Amino acid sequence: PQGIGSPSVYHAVIVIFLEFFAWGLLTAPTLVVLHETFPKHTFLMNGLIQGVKGLLSFLSAPLIGALSDVWGRKSFLLLTVFFTCAPIPLMKISPWWYFAVISVSGVFAVTFSVVFAYVADITQEHERSMAYGLVSATFAASLVTSPAIGAYLGRVYGDSLVVVLATAIALLDICFILVAVPESLPEKMRPASWGAPISWEQADPFASLKKVGQDSVVLLICITVFLSYLPEAGQYSSFFLYLRQIMGFSSESVAAFIAVLGILSIIAQTIVLSLLMRSIGNKNTILLGLGFQILQLAWYGFGSEPWMMWAAGAVAAMSSITFPAVSALVSRTADADQQG
Repeated sequence: PQGIGSPSVYHAVIVIFLEFFAWGLLTAPTLVVLHETFPKHTFLMNGLIQGVKGLLSFLSAPLIGALSDVWGRKSFLLLTVFFTCAPIPLMKISPWWYFAVISVSGVFAVTFSVVFAYVADITQEHERSMAYGLVSATFAASLVTSPAIGAYLGRVYGDSLVVVLATAIALLDICFILVAVPESLPEKMRPASWGAPISWEQADPFASLKKVGQDSVVLLICITVFLSYLPEAGQYSSFFLYLRQIMGFSSESVAAFIAVLGILSIIAQTIVLSLLMRSIGNKNTILLGLGFQILQLAWYGFGSEPWMMWAAGAVAAMSSITFPAVSALVSRTADADQQG
């Protein structure tokens, strides 16, 4: 048997929860190790690490998506989770190797893309915005308690225990995919499909960009995504380091900030998103989310007091509705066998 039960959104959310819960445990230890490893260039090296990871993800995502459309999602869930979590045990073994492997792991660190394709396979079009919201909310839920747990265990028992626990949870996630997750594309899983050719055009990210211009709707969506996530990715890669090193937050305060932001994001991506999609529609929901994002980024940038960071965090939670709303819109423009 391929897994336990029929493919469902719940299989996808468990995969996401376990992966990011493991990484959430390492939030406080990573900030400390990053500063200790690169004391004079902390922000620069953090940016380079995340930049290389992002570039490699951009180059590999079309190939992984194309292959998952032919060979199915399960094997690529396994691949992406394994390589995304591979750096975790290296934190205490060698910090330099830890950050190097994080950078290189970008080749396969596209779990969200494969999970969203998995969800698209098993849901109707009208159900996807809610399903995507649930997946995004699960990501937020995984970060509600894990940074606080990691900070507490690190302070009481040392960071080595935190790394061991995070590694164990990552292994649990891999075992869950192997044993419990059923394939969402059974009709595509033919023995001959493993020999099906994948053209260079499918694997070439720049060819994908050229095809974007052939459909005006897809082009506008892609421009929206690029302009939205360019500042968002920059903020996400450095913000918790900024709170710790510049704003003077303690490890416990950073963990509490992430927890509050996570709880508010869960509410926004489930209840609020569902209400907005039904009342004002897909496009206006995206516009509203982008409006909150503008306010959030400006508030973070100009804020100079800790309370301003907390207030901006509440706005940031509302801006999180953009991601599932855009994903739902994208899924409507792709054929059933091209969701990856």
